[in-house]
Amino acid sequence: MKGLGTATSSFPDRSDMALSLAQREAIFDRTCRTVEKNYFDPKFNGKDWKSLTGSKRSAILNSKDAEEFESLMHQMVRELGTSHTGFFHQNLRRVPGRLAISATFRKHQTSDGIRWMFQDVHEGGPAHTAGIEPTDLLLEINRQPISPPDQPSFSMASGSSLAVLKRGGRKVDITMAIPKPRWRKQPFAEPRTVSFSTLDGGIGYLKTTIAPGIVGVEIAHEYDNAIRNLASCERLIIDLRGFLGGGLGVLRLMSYLTPDKIPIGYSVTRRCAERGYKKENLRRFEGLPTSKFRIPFLALKYLGRDESVVLVSEGLGPQKFHGRIVLLVNEHTASAGEIVCAFAAENKLAHLVGDQTAGRLLGGKGFRVGYGYLVILPGAAFLSWQGKSFEGQGITPDTRVDWSPEDHRDGKDNQLEKAIEIVKTLP
Repeated sequence: MKGLGTATSSFPDRSDMALSLAQREAIFDRTCRTVEKNYFDPKFNGKDWKSLTGSKRSAILNSKDAEEFESLMHQMVRELGTSHTGFFHQNLRRVPGRLAISATFRKHQTSDGIRWMFQDVHEGGPAHTAGIEPTDLLLEINRQPISPPDQPSFSMASGSSLAVLKRGGRKVDITMAIPKPRWRKQPFAEPRTVSFSTLDGGIGYLKTTIAPGIVGVEIAHEYDNAIRNLASCERLIIDLRGFLGGGLGVLRLMSYLTPDKIPIGYSVTRRCAERGYKKENLRRFEGLPTSKFRIPFLALKYLGRDESVVLVSEGLGPQKFHGRIVLLVNEHTASAGEIVCAFAAENKLAHLVGDQTAGRLLGGKGFRVGYGYLVILPGAAFLSWQGKSFEGQGITPDTRVDWSPEDHRDGKDNQLEKAIEIVKTLP
């Protein structure tokens, strides 16, 4: 679950990073050993890792420049086929749009071919601040045309210029400031994390976009505040569309789905998988610390021990909306957000509405492999309490509702409207 003003980038140019053959060999070999030792699955997700690296070695070592070297290394590691798996230089990383500018994209057919359409544009993120709206079409990034299958990506701590086609066919140029990330190994721009309101009919609405921090004391307090303000509501919609991921702070959100202490699921490290285990005998994580000052005590409890652990809801007591909760999800609901969905679905704590979730539940960890390069690997599998893995599959909503750009252009939100309709029918 680890998941998370315009300035000139301070990152060096790739031309300053020429690597000798010996340096490439050292990075390549150390990456191979790191994967062999630290990849969470001892069976390498069904891949023959040694054969894979052997077949790629010559092309990678003889790549024409540092950019191609990094790209080929990234492609090799990505062939393991799991989320939170990759290779990059810590100073030159281009971050996916969902993390760098707090916006998601979907493919959209136009008269000029397939384009990237903005879908979730999170309040307070760089895209939202720059004036981008859902259904806008992305045409260029820094004057370079961009379209599928090329993925929109951006450098952190920089300014980017975008050419965007707005509603009605008006093309505009937008300058967007991307902030310096708080965490270098997990760079992202942090949008507004939690917002809430009371809809017509006394329906509570809680929107959450990301759960920053490994332990997540601050985000837990934000969830507490939202629920206090919605405590009189007898029905609740939790909007997880475009949820970017996060850490243990989502335990607090899951704990508000039920009054009881219920096992949520469990993580299994490679070491634990290789030696064998019973989920009932794994250590249990049953509550978040009340303040940051308690984090060192939590660290001492788990420091140096295997990270395989059972998550258990905190038992926060009854709420008026229990039994009448809808989770609103889409194809960009990922990571810790999917753990929330899996818990709710498995225990019938909420009705899920929207699109199939992303299927990216594994938490990533960075390992240094020399000369400023990092390989990112998932450290543990995550299974629901019933032993189900949703990695690569996602969670299927109870009521499938595809996002409608046409409705959004008319100022409507068809998925939210369906969620409101359903939550009103829950007994």
